Amino acid sequence: MLRRTAPVTRRVVLGAVAVAAAGSTAPAYANSPNGLSARDIDDVADEFDADLIALRRDLHANPDGPGDEARTAGVVAGLLTAAGLEVTTGVGGHGVVAVLKGRKRGRTVAYRADMDAVPVQDQIGGGTAPAHLCGHDLHTAIGVGVAQVLARLRHRLRGTVVFFFQPAEETLTGAQAMIDDGALAVDRPEEIHALHCGPFPVGTFGVNPGVGLPGQDRGSVTVSGAGAAERAALLAAEIGALATVSLPEGPADLERIVADIQIPDGPLAEFVNIRARAAEPDADGRVEVEVVSRCWPEERYTDVRADVDRIAGAYGDAAVSFPDDPFPAMVVPEWEANALKRYLRRSLGRGAATVLHGSIPFSGEDFALFLDHLPGTFTYLGVEAPGAGISTSYPHFGTFSPDERAIGHGVRAMAGWLVERADREG
Repeated sequence: MLRRTAPVTRRVVLGAVAVAAAGSTAPAYANSPNGLSARDIDDVADEFDADLIALRRDLHANPDGPGDEARTAGVVAGLLTAAGLEVTTGVGGHGVVAVLKGRKRGRTVAYRADMDAVPVQDQIGGGTAPAHLCGHDLHTAIGVGVAQVLARLRHRLRGTVVFFFQPAEETLTGAQAMIDDGALAVDRPEEIHALHCGPFPVGTFGVNPGVGLPGQDRGSVTVSGAGAAERAALLAAEIGALATVSLPEGPADLERIVADIQIPDGPLAEFVNIRARAAEPDADGRVEVEVVSRCWPEERYTDVRADVDRIAGAYGDAAVSFPDDPFPAMVVPEWEANALKRYLRRSLGRGAATVLHGSIPFSGEDFALFLDHLPGTFTYLGVEAPGAGISTSYPHFGTFSPDERAIGHGVRAMAGWLVERADREG
């Protein structure tokens, strides 16, 4: 398990190399079952490590908010073109699609990396402009690195890898925009994979068979008539009381979340995270109460909507409105996640991958829409430096400061995984 309380000297060992003490990101891998070994990947990846860290720092210093990723997309497209991939830009906004064809026949698999920075309203103790506080700058650098490494090895690569560099993940709109623009029709991949920075020790990974991240439901209750403002405030408080989890207030709460998602049938196997906020009265004295919820499993949304209807019914003139469907949860298929777990443990050592059994209540992910179309995996990449506090590795906090060595670990792990999945026998 990815335990956070172990001293540095007992951090997970990748092969025979302790990550906390390693001078290089390259661990001692076992051989892959296909024609390319992980050592082959390591040898090439070593050449790109410094450049990818420099790329991440450039993206970090020049963050593009959701829908404004023109600069980032241009940098990505230039690097992929230089690596010899077939590149298409402007997919679903500023999305980039790049195709790498191996010399040998095999399967077609896809890899997605998100590019946008966190907007101000979604930062916790952040600044006054979009900033890379969710690790998308690392995700982009890792995606580019995987493409560069596999391009260098394409003469030995089986199959085809399609890379999606996605805009507007933070607003949950970029994946659908790329899908609507035909991204999945490009070489028609059979499966899709992604990773995301997580608050785990650098060099370790978390897989989540059968679980993932909650979707999101948004609705409103419009309160009218005498005393609307006072009634709306009471209504918002009563709806908020439906929550079974509370927003984290400090490092101890974050530590508890990370521990809880590793417990089978634990505290985060089911939850309701709900927020209700009353706006100012409009010109006619009406007050709208905004209702936002994240639930796990997603069937709970039906119960939450029924509870909101019931509560609102006791407040007189109060009209409830919800869209047709909530934004879907991201559920990682069990078979694929377990296959990835086996690959990571075989390649990196048994302690390199742990199984997560719960879902983080306060995060969503529009990679859910890709997984609605294709099987695949969504992996957490540990980015916490030895001895650093959890707030340095927990996304969206202003203190987010990931260990850049995670880039090399992500490149090697995902390049090897894609090689295995693209292999005809994989």
